[in-house]
Amino acid sequence: MTVVGTVASLPDAIDRGTRFTFDVERAAAPGSAPIPPRIVLSWYADQRRGDAQELPSVQPGERWQLTVRLRRPHGNANPDGFDYEAWLLEQGIRATGTVRNDNAANQRIAAFVPGMHSVVERARGWLRDRIFAALPGRPYAGVIVALVIGDQRGVSQSDWQVFNRTGIGHLVSISGLHITMIAGMAAALIGALWRRSFFIGSELPLRLPAQKAAALGGAVMACVYVLLAGFGVPAQRTLYMLCVVAFALWSGRMASVSHVLCAALAVVVLLDPWAVLWPGFWLSFGAVATILYASVGRAGEFEHGNADWRTRAWNTLHAGTHTQYVVTVGLVPLTMLLFGQISLVSPIANALAIPLISCLVTPLALAGSVAPAPLIGWLLGLAHWLVEQLAALLSWLSALPHAVWTAPLPAWWIFSCASLGMLWLLAPRGWPVRWLGLIGVVPLVLNVPTHPKAGQVWVTALDVGQGNALLVETANHRLLYDTGPALSPQSDAGSRVIVPYLKTRGIGRLDALMISHSDADHSGGARSVLEALPVGWVSTSLLLDHAIVNAAADHRRCLAGDAWTWDGVRFELLHPVPAVYESAKFKPNAHSCTVKITAGNESILLAGDIEATQEAELVERDATALRADVLLAPHHGSGTSSTLPFLQAVQPRIAVFQVGYRNRYHHPKPEIYARYADLGIERLRSDDAGAIALQLGDGVRAREYRKEHARYWYGR
Repeated sequence: MTVVGTVASLPDAIDRGTRFTFDVERAAAPGSAPIPPRIVLSWYADQRRGDAQELPSVQPGERWQLTVRLRRPHGNANPDGFDYEAWLLEQGIRATGTVRNDNAANQRIAAFVPGMHSVVERARGWLRDRIFAALPGRPYAGVIVALVIGDQRGVSQSDWQVFNRTGIGHLVSISGLHITMIAGMAAALIGALWRRSFFIGSELPLRLPAQKAAALGGAVMACVYVLLAGFGVPAQRTLYMLCVVAFALWSGRMASVSHVLCAALAVVVLLDPWAVLWPGFWLSFGAVATILYASVGRAGEFEHGNADWRTRAWNTLHAGTHTQYVVTVGLVPLTMLLFGQISLVSPIANALAIPLISCLVTPLALAGSVAPAPLIGWLLGLAHWLVEQLAALLSWLSALPHAVWTAPLPAWWIFSCASLGMLWLLAPRGWPVRWLGLIGVVPLVLNVPTHPKAGQVWVTALDVGQGNALLVETANHRLLYDTGPALSPQSDAGSRVIVPYLKTRGIGRLDALMISHSDADHSGGARSVLEALPVGWVSTSLLLDHAIVNAAADHRRCLAGDAWTWDGVRFELLHPVPAVYESAKFKPNAHSCTVKITAGNESILLAGDIEATQEAELVERDATALRADVLLAPHHGSGTSSTLPFLQAVQPRIAVFQVGYRNRYHHPKPEIYARYADLGIERLRSDDAGAIALQLGDGVRAREYRKEHARYWYGR
């Protein structure tokens, strides 16, 4: 279909192309299907003609006519994982799609369409381009951009891992502290100039008191900065609180901080009800509420009065330390509920990072982003150098043993007990035996992940799109079979899906990692998994000089006949045979590690991407050994696998298809999918079900994540 509209966001550079939000003005679509007013488009380079540099430059505010292919929003659905569909809904985006490479149809109609949103996004793009141009090739240029305009897409995954492990991720954004600082500086400047009538000889203070002018100027500057920062929830909270304070000063009424916070909360929820779905909402308001609660009864404790500089310095340090303690301790239950981990080095990291980022790096970055040459290079260069030194220290803290405490996400009653315990612990002065609040935290500390019983096995087929990734759990052991696809050089299923899931399950170590073969949709996330947590041994069918083999501390080659038993559960490799390794004629699919897992009277067969030839060999070698209750459909249900003799030998009750939504391979093939149905096999597919949890050893039970956790926005 053809759509006409404006580019509504900063373009995001992706592998082989660019992605941007597009506001549709009119569309010529076949049929009568309505076109959503806001969509997300990905524009990829034509691989037959070259790389992404051949794509035209797309800038915010431009009007384009584009030929596109749209589909409804769809994201991976995994327990406690990122809900992409909910995020799109919160952004007002009801369709995603791709731009077809048609130079005749894809035309820029206007270089700029006037409008508030276009002006703001174009300004953000201008600032981003200036920063990257002033810091070419610098590793932390993306951090500087994030501090200036709130665009975090330039921060690398490895840097995010360090920031999250040290608990300073909240600083790599436009925080309330930054906005308050900008508003305060603007208010002070405007107030001073207003009192002097801007040195033009008029009598402005007689017409409007300087205090009111300063309050208005500070609120306006905060609004401008929040718009440039992308209007995130923490920024909104600060803006609305500042506006309430400005209104109180303007009207001459006093407003308590708690009333200001409640007013800001009400405005955020009224204007953006979906904000409650995101961690930033709860952490932002929760942090301020915790500070207010803990400060009750402490009025005047940190006032300086006429004290000398030593006392003032000590009181300032004491106040900052107490605030950091309150926020760190008070948000422990909420942090565990949202992320399943707590940084134990966070107090040290924040004590160093907060003053450095807030008082030095951010002012330098803001000033440098608008300064003329050569000041822009000096200011941004100094800001980058400070970030570089801080990052080196944070990397050292992140690498310390036990820098992060990981545990399963707490049940509601554990979270409630811990929250009540923290309220008791941080209660106002005079509250009896506040240390008893620690008792409420005991269930949180003792919270351990659930495991199968001896002789049982749990297999979770994660929703990673077009690719395989299955976590196999016995009573005391964990094996990961395949690691899903690599989405780009900077992103893969390992970092986006597998590692976060393991953390929320409280799994900090894998006993084994098995990579069935070298295809990217099976091995793409392996490096991220190996870097994120220790792995006992790695079993693959890869070449011995492969990067994954070199990264493994203990590598074992998949070979038919190998077997082992964990906690009463038997694992047996059925393929590949030595002849596969000895011949160069076989494709990677033919090398797929095929493993049968037996728990009691039930078993599951993980077949990788074996094709018809390998299936026939397995049937001929020992058809009875293939019998299994659950089958991971070979090669995602392609037309080259799942032959009738093979399925008749396996005789599965359930078949699992790990496939991407509307994938370009059209897996599973309709005729293959129908073949399973004709044999009376129950079919579960990840693009419909999300993550699929299987339990074997005491009967066979299958649970589909999307059915058990149905959401309003699924399928809309």
